[in-house]
Amino acid sequence: MERIGIYPGTFDPITLGHADIIRRGAKLVDRLIIGVTTNPSKDPMFAPEERLSMVEREVAALGLANVEVVGFNALLMKFAERQNATVIVRGLRAVADFEYEFQMAGMNQQLNPNIETVFLMADVSLQPIASKLVKEIALFGGDIARFVSPAVCTDVTARVEKLGRRGEF
Repeated sequence: MERIGIYPGTFDPITLGHADIIRRGAKLVDRLIIGVTTNPSKDPMFAPEERLSMVEREVAALGLANVEVVGFNALLMKFAERQNATVIVRGLRAVADFEYEFQMAGMNQQLNPNIETVFLMADVSLQPIASKLVKEIALFGGDIARFVSPAVCTDVTARVEKLGRRGEF
């Protein structure tokens, strides 16, 4: 039986930390589906179709044959069931992430006890990277090249130019 995993997220934008979890998560399952979703509680810089395209490009660059990208706008457990997934892959950067992810894993287990959540610790050098912080740094004119791929850096820089930078320089 094929072991299918889901790595869900908004990926707004996809970072080097996300890429690390994708590479490592792909080793744990036969097929890893990167689920690009909307999240009403977040303020996205990129539209869902832009994020989907960005993640597809970045995943293709990783060269992982068992990884695919799928957009969704549904309850994670419903999406996982439709994909026949048995594993949810989540990345952890810090204790604050654990508290949130622990609660989500417990709720997801209540919704479907047949789907396990697996936590991967981010690489130490990538632990501080968060999409929210990448956007904030870019909006205030900072250099984000250490946190995202060159293509994503170009995407974010272009969006910031369109939106206008914030703060004093």
